[in-house]
Amino acid sequence: LVEKLVGNLLRACQELLFNSFFPVLQPAIKVGSAFEGWAPREDDAVYCLLLPLKPPRGHTFHLELDTPEEIPVTNSRVRVELKCTCMEVQLVGKMLCFVHRPEQELRRNQGPSLLHTLCTDSYLDVEKTAHWFQSFVSSAWARVPQSRSYDMKVLPSSRSCKLQLTDTSGRTALVEIIFGVQQGDSDIFLSSEGRDDIFLTRSTIWPESYAVAEAKFFSHVARQAPRNSFHLKCLQLWASILEGTGFTTYTLKTVVMHLLATTPLSGWRRRDFLLRLEDIMRLLHCCLEDKCLVHFFFGNENVPEEIILPPAFKTAKPYNLFYHLLHSPADHAQALRDYMELQDR
Repeated sequence: LVEKLVGNLLRACQELLFNSFFPVLQPAIKVGSAFEGWAPREDDAVYCLLLPLKPPRGHTFHLELDTPEEIPVTNSRVRVELKCTCMEVQLVGKMLCFVHRPEQELRRNQGPSLLHTLCTDSYLDVEKTAHWFQSFVSSAWARVPQSRSYDMKVLPSSRSCKLQLTDTSGRTALVEIIFGVQQGDSDIFLSSEGRDDIFLTRSTIWPESYAVAEAKFFSHVARQAPRNSFHLKCLQLWASILEGTGFTTYTLKTVVMHLLATTPLSGWRRRDFLLRLEDIMRLLHCCLEDKCLVHFFFGNENVPEEIILPPAFKTAKPYNLFYHLLHSPADHAQALRDYMELQDR
């Protein structure tokens, strides 16, 4: 239902944006725990979709990534440049070339370029993009067929578009649309989503997102796993009891992905449920003892071939998600106490 509603909403936005010089909206991609099937609390799950953005006519996007040794990418930006369209008159209709037409003529006869609307210092601005999209969503909602059955409220958000949908019976659904710019033809994006380990001080920073690759991984496992497989229930159970500990759901998700990629999927049936829960705890404990939990997508030969990664990912050195434990005995001791708390629960 959420996927269909958001699809209709985006089509309405595209109609309003036709022939504009704002980012071109691509089909949204379902990501996150609610769509992957392991939301810790199903009653108040947030349905998250990544909305890929393409440059409008007369513009190009250049992704400025961190230096190669900085893994994962955290301080990347999307530089926007104008490109000549003088030779593309037949393709773009009456569009004036931003590069070679006088500024006065452009101001008089054509809308402003993306550089003058959603950019800061030639870089695509996350906060400007979010506020712009939120206003368009509000304008487009009346064009959506479901608007007669649902009340939509845009919730405050500086880096995404959060929607609260309420049906006639009073039930609500929370939807978050994050924005992304694809790295080549891979399943890795630079996204507007803020990560827990990144303090975002500049609105032109687009951290790297692996959400699409993760969603594809769980879809791959679902196709390969036997019927009545309980791998998602294992993840859902652990995620639901993390509150109050220092572990994030992403930590447990990474542990489970490693197990799914290295153990036979035939062992994830209902009868093996308790054994797999023990495996998850055992691997987490080993990672804590070694102060090392390797990121799933860097230098990992067990990533399924259907997941498309940038070439640098395959040759990258493994990235340690527990890096901070190496340098802080206090954090390591607290993590071991949190582990014992998890074990008791």
